[in-house]
Amino acid sequence: MARHRSLPAFLPGLLAVVALALTAANASAQEREINCMACHDDVHFDSTAHAEVACKDCHTNVTRPRHKKEDLADLTGDAICAQCHTMATRAVGRSVHGEKVGCMDCHGDAHTMLKNDDLLSPMSPVGQVRTCGDCHAGLPGQEQMIDSFVHSVHGRGLLRSGLVGSPTCSTCHGGHRVFPVEDERSPTSFQNSPKMCGDCHAYVYEEWLNVSAHGEAYKAGNTETATCIDCHSSHEIMDPVLDRRERLGIVDQCGDCHGKYYDLYRGDFHGKATNLGLVVSATCADCHHPHATLGKDDPRSTIHESNLQATCGDCHGAVTMGFATYNPHINPNDPESHFYVFLIAMAMHALIIGVFGFFGIHALLWLQRGIVGHMRGEFIGHHSPSNTYVRRFKKRDINMHLLIIVTFLLLAATGLPLKFSYAPWAQTVVDLFGGVENTMLLHRLAAIGTFGYFVWHLLILAQRFFIKKEKGLFWGPNSMTPQLKDGKDIVAMFKYFLYKGPRPEGDRWTYWEKFDYLAVFWGMMIIGGSGLMLWFPNFFTQILPLPGWVLNAAYVVHSEEALLATGFIFLFHFFHTHLRPESFPLDPVIFTGSQPIERFKEERPLEYQRMVEEGTLEQNIVPAPTPEQMRKIHFWGFVAVAIGLACAVGIFTALLIY
Repeated sequence: MARHRSLPAFLPGLLAVVALALTAANASAQEREINCMACHDDVHFDSTAHAEVACKDCHTNVTRPRHKKEDLADLTGDAICAQCHTMATRAVGRSVHGEKVGCMDCHGDAHTMLKNDDLLSPMSPVGQVRTCGDCHAGLPGQEQMIDSFVHSVHGRGLLRSGLVGSPTCSTCHGGHRVFPVEDERSPTSFQNSPKMCGDCHAYVYEEWLNVSAHGEAYKAGNTETATCIDCHSSHEIMDPVLDRRERLGIVDQCGDCHGKYYDLYRGDFHGKATNLGLVVSATCADCHHPHATLGKDDPRSTIHESNLQATCGDCHGAVTMGFATYNPHINPNDPESHFYVFLIAMAMHALIIGVFGFFGIHALLWLQRGIVGHMRGEFIGHHSPSNTYVRRFKKRDINMHLLIIVTFLLLAATGLPLKFSYAPWAQTVVDLFGGVENTMLLHRLAAIGTFGYFVWHLLILAQRFFIKKEKGLFWGPNSMTPQLKDGKDIVAMFKYFLYKGPRPEGDRWTYWEKFDYLAVFWGMMIIGGSGLMLWFPNFFTQILPLPGWVLNAAYVVHSEEALLATGFIFLFHFFHTHLRPESFPLDPVIFTGSQPIERFKEERPLEYQRMVEEGTLEQNIVPAPTPEQMRKIHFWGFVAVAIGLACAVGIFTALLIY
């Protein structure tokens, strides 16, 4: 039979003694509690973190049931907590809080203190926002910190969606061991912050660390490289995909380190559009993978030549290689950036300087001569003493010019904010049109109207030349073609400005009117052609084997030629037509189609004489405009001139800022 080992004879007695001692201790604790509760019946421990703690465990200096209130005086503060939570109090003492913050400042009163995982606890994920905010909202520079967190993607997840796993204060800053943000021991320091974010965003962290150029630099010890907190603001962090402000702010975040490329990006269409709030325009993160950012020479890079079509195609659909090689960071003023684009940019600059230089001198000299002439009483006004008016323009010419005015003003008002997106007035103008999307739509509608009147005019010319067999359309006094007389008139006009001779006798068209007219043809080819290329880049790179730099050149040409056109019209054309002393404040001839015969004889004596000799003067005499017509003309004319001058002021202020 198996033998059983018997227990030592003393063991049952020992166990009985231990059990009796434990029972007595428990009874003693209960007795103490009962004795305390006899007076302190307002204290309820049952639902607190200290439900199993006896009063005597904290109030160790209370030795009798009936005690004085002063006996508790030395038992307040962290010393009580330190009796059990030694490591925690030491950690707090060494942290940034030090002696400034006590245990109960964060965890609440000892008698009502809850466990941290209790949702009603001041240290629960939700409670921490209020608890930490009670102090930090009053610190200089941190007034908006908690409010920013509440509205962040983390705060919304925690407070609105109830996701208690979302980051809260202690998730990023630690619990008791809270150090200054840049302290190497802090989770938020440069060295530790990637891993801190990676605890939640594990896949993104691994991609950034092991694939991106930023992560490689980080591992190599480069303290200048970008980590999570450099690109994503800490307390204001938003979803860069869903949040408009965060998406557009990506550009400025990247620009903090990549200043050169930032400036070039802001000078390109994408950068100007995002600066005005166009969310769908490409930001840095759209072309350069945000967490796997690599150089263009790396085959894995989204901007490597083998991947460009796919990268551009994410926004633009199926694109050609020519389209994909458009350079959004080109510097047209640097020959090393691209020599051909540089040459085209320099040619455009030379054209602008030449035109503005010549007509600037021309206008200033004319202004002073006009003022003197006005003081001498040399000019005839817009009213006819004889009430006789001569027709200068047909109804179709008036309607066409009205269409030109509307479309040109709209093109200028919608195009200039994009060109000068950095100007303080640009966003205001865009907002007036209802946002950048509406502004771009109106710009394109105005462009369609511009092509419309240009085709209309070409059809009229074709009808006059081929059907009516009209003579002198391309040469002679009625032609817009520059001729030898125009050169002589320029010389004579400058002599007139300098008081060296009489004003040259005008004919049907003056040299400055011919310049305006031919500028439209030039503008339609240059501005219109380049605008169409930018509007339909994939179409043009499909039908023509155009390299990407041609699109860069088209952007430069369109931008600079538009500046030339708007500047010339709003300064010199307005001056020649309306603002010179002879015509100030408005010449209504293009709106009425007629002109007082006295003024007609004074300004265009050669045409007047020819009409008399040909016997066509009488058939061109028309009724004078009615007062009602003139009121409408002056109102809308002043509106158009005011808009143009406002655009001119905007151009000058933007150029001065730049």
